[in-house]
Formats: sequence, C-alpha cells, structure tokens
Amino acid sequence: MNIRVAVIGVGALGRHHARILGELPEVELAGVADINESRAREIGGLVNVPWVTNPAEMLGRVDAVTIAVPTESHLSVALPFLQRGTAVLVEKPLARTLSEAQQIIDAAAASGAVLAVGHTERFNPAVEAVRPLVDHPRFIEVHRLGTFPDRSLDIDVVFDLMIHDLDVVLSIVASGIVGVEAVGVAVLTAKPDIANARLKFASGCIANITASRISKDRIRKIRIFQRDAYLSVDYAAQEVERWRLVKGNGARPAIEGGRLAVVQEEPLKRELADFVAAVREKRAPGVTGADGMRALELAQRITEAMQQG
Repeated sequence: MNIRVAVIGVGALGRHHARILGELPEVELAGVADINESRAREIGGLVNVPWVTNPAEMLGRVDAVTIAVPTESHLSVALPFLQRGTAVLVEKPLARTLSEAQQIIDAAAASGAVLAVGHTERFNPAVEAVRPLVDHPRFIEVHRLGTFPDRSLDIDVVFDLMIHDLDVVLSIVASGIVGVEAVGVAVLTAKPDIANARLKFASGCIANITASRISKDRIRKIRIFQRDAYLSVDYAAQEVERWRLVKGNGARPAIEGGRLAVVQEEPLKRELADFVAAVREKRAPGVTGADGMRALELAQRITEAMQQG
C-alpha cells in the first residue's frame, strides 16, 4: 500500500520535496500546503495534487508530512501531526530553540511517530562513500561558501549553512566536544553572514569550520586528516579523494591514492526515500530527532561563542 505524504511549505526547497515525492515508488503525494496561495496553487498544479493554505486541513488525511517552512514555524506546524502519530520530516534546523526542539522530540516519542530531520548532506553519496574510511580523525577542515540567498534570512549563517557540516562532523567524530571558539560577522543582514568555528574534541581532534552566504564562489568541501591518510570530499561534485602513506619492506614510504568511485544521486531523493522507508518499516530514519538536537545544540554553542568574542 502506498504511503500518503504531503509537503508543507513549497518554496525554494519544499517544491523539490514535492517533485521527488511525486516520483518515488510506493508513495502517493497527497497534497501540498503553503500560506502563500499563489505558490500553493502553482506547485499543486505542477505536481497535479490538491493544494491548501492551511496545513491543518491535512490532519488525518496523510501518513506522513515533510515540513519546509521557516524555522520559526517548525514547532507550530509539526506538533499537531506528531500528536496524531503522523510521521514528520522537518527540514534543518530542527527548531528555533532547544526548548522547541525538545517539544518536537517529546511529541514524537509520546505518539510513536517517526521523526526525521532534513540534514541532507548525510545522504550525499560522497559522504556515505567516505564514512567507512574515517578512522580516528585528527584534523578536519570545512568550507561551505555560497552567494547571498533569497531565503532563510530569519536565521544566521550558522543555523542556515554551517549546521549541515556540524551534523556531518558530529556523525564521524565519536567523541565529545570540550572546547568551542567562534567568530561571526554580520555584513548584509542583521545576523552573522559569515562565521568560523574551531571545535576541540575530547579525542584531540580539531575541526575548523567556515560558512559564508556572501561569497562570490560556491564551495562545499570537507577535508579529513588522520594518521597516514588524507580524505577529501567535494559535496557539490560528489567526489571523494583518498591519499595514504604506504610503507613496505624497508623501502621509502610512498603516497598512493586518488579519486574513488562514487555513484552519484540527488541527496534529497535519498533522504526522502529513507524517510518513506522508515515510515513503512516502522524504524528510525537515517537522521533522527536526537541527531537534529545535537546539531542544534552545537550551533547554539557556536552562536553564543560568537557573541562573547
């Protein structure tokens, strides 16, 4: 039986949710919702499904929803569905505050509803390809630079862009964070548009993460340095390189490596397919509410460190 899914919020990102869900097997795209009537009508017409301006009209009519509304509305939109036991995927960040995030998590736990968080880079084929190769990283360098957006200006660059990489780094470094240093600069908005964070883990690993939404070029890369090896991931190109120091038989050490094979696919499609499978199989999704909370908590620590700096 098909899983009935609705998309709430069909702006820059949500319209892609609708497109992909309309193409996934064993999924019935049951409708779209957006407070902007012309946008709801437009996207509903493009994917040939009913549209509404009030998400509450979807209650009781669907098995799952994906929520791509502004962060400030995540709690109010998600809560009624979770309380009814309807599965929910909330775009990152999970919520505006840790308190709101906890309310979302508690509602899902109380009803048994599947709760997923849209940290799409976790489903990037390049990230999935490099994950098995990561072994006690010592230094991680991340750059996520983009041009000025026409969306997500209700949050700063840490919650808008950097949080993608915070989630990825937290997923590959199995250690607690013992130190956070950060600086942020508001250039074009009232909130920081460029930020840098230096994270120190109990394992000794250092992660240096830079995010900007005011850059001329688009760069999305993560570099991982560990004993006798270097790993490089280009998120956008979905490319992975691995270089290793090879020692043998008394000969001089040699550096070997190069680009690894990666089967390219749209990360959002993989994320939504995982969410639908989690609903069908009644299992935890690839990125859980707890994962979303960890990334949000770290983003909050970085924001506080920027304010103190």
